[in-house]
Amino acid sequence: MPRNITLEEWEREQLEDPEFRAAAEELEPGHQVARLRIGHGITQAQLADSVGTTQSAIARLESGKRDPSLSYLRRVLAALGYGVSLRPYPLDKA
Repeated sequence: MPRNITLEEWEREQLEDPEFRAAAEELEPGHQVARLRIGHGITQAQLADSVGTTQSAIARLESGKRDPSLSYLRRVLAALGYGVSLRPYPLDKA
């Protein structure tokens, strides 16, 4: 019989798998922003200036410690010459 667990418990268990952890980290918005910023050869401070925010706000975004709002993420990515794409997917109702 399946046990009932919280999403946080499930995620904690899944993150013990190195492959799952690596895939999850690559999908994090902060990881993507850091990768693009570094690829452009600019500092967090330079990106912050072009977005109209602070270096510490960019650092928080890149660390993944906070989920950014969609509008903020759009502004940051636009400063790097990128947009945001969202794709809906069906939820498994089993």
